[in-house]
Amino acid sequence: MKIDKQTVDKIAHLARLELTEVEKERSIEELSEILSFMEKLNQLDTTGVKPLIYMNDAVNVLRADEVIQELTREEALQNAPLKNEEYFKVSKVIQK
Repeated sequence: MKIDKQTVDKIAHLARLELTEVEKERSIEELSEILSFMEKLNQLDTTGVKPLIYMNDAVNVLRADEVIQELTREEALQNAPLKNEEYFKVSKVIQK
């Protein structure tokens, strides 16, 4: 694929970018280099190579989802400016 000024203009429009003429020329060069690199990668024989999804062997590094009570209702409501026995009170934000 050949990168020309019209292609850069279209990409800039889609990305909502305003490029100067110097930036457009530089973008043509950089995008052409990227595409030529991709063409080199397409020439590699990758038969029998499994796709790499993750960079390491870690399957799930997230903590276990455990229900714990870290803050009681009374502690949470302790410094609330407006409250009743069980809930925070907030100003009305929806108008009819």
